[in-house]
Amino acid sequence: MESQARRHLLLGAGAGAVAVAGVGYYSVFGPSSQWFGEFPYRARTQEKVVALTFDDGPNEPFTSQLVDVLGEQRVPATFFQVGRCVERHPGLSARMADAGHVIGNHSYSHRFLRFLTEPSLGSEISRTQEILSSETGLRPALFRPPWLGHPPQVLAEARRQGLRVVSGTFAHPLEVAQIPGWRIARHAVELARPGAMLIFHDGFDARGGYRGQTVEAVRLVVAELADRGFRFMTVADMLATAPYQGGTQSATVNQGIPRSSVS
Repeated sequence: MESQARRHLLLGAGAGAVAVAGVGYYSVFGPSSQWFGEFPYRARTQEKVVALTFDDGPNEPFTSQLVDVLGEQRVPATFFQVGRCVERHPGLSARMADAGHVIGNHSYSHRFLRFLTEPSLGSEISRTQEILSSETGLRPALFRPPWLGHPPQVLAEARRQGLRVVSGTFAHPLEVAQIPGWRIARHAVELARPGAMLIFHDGFDARGGYRGQTVEAVRLVVAELADRGFRFMTVADMLATAPYQGGTQSATVNQGIPRSSVS
């Protein structure tokens, strides 16, 4: 009996540790977690509007292919770009901004340990600000952290640099593995709700990589959501905030889901 009781205690302690670890992970990396401050993942609205967003680029030829697909349907999108990738493709970010897409900051190297530690954290953000400013003539006001990691030091540093940190909803958990585009698209369409900000990837960390299935998925998503009566907006428009520092505030939906409204 004593050994059985001890075994039950150990099992209970182990389950508790797993639960605590899970809560800790969600608080830092959960797309809808608001534990440490505002981290908007959708807008509070009843309008059938959705924002398409792309992380980890630019990455050719797939970023340009996405821009072509979006341009055919006059869909504005938000691209959160990695500084090192912007350097690799000079001129591309400026062309995207000129086409009406919003360019946001997504760190310089997209390296996990470097990004979450000081003093690297500040330079990861500021270096990309300088690169994008030089490339586009615009200084981003939006920042999406790599892997959506948003512990207190990340939120504080972004605020210090005048950036609004934003989240979103992953279009498909296996999109980065480039499963068939129709599967990515079907899942993304199911997630589309008024005010949703869907996350796709046009790159891979700070490297290149095949993203042909993402291009196909976006083509399908745009067509299907348009048929369902959705309109497309940038994240800045969705959250009624300025896309670039020193710019004017967009006047559209609202300020996003506040901390007190997230379950």
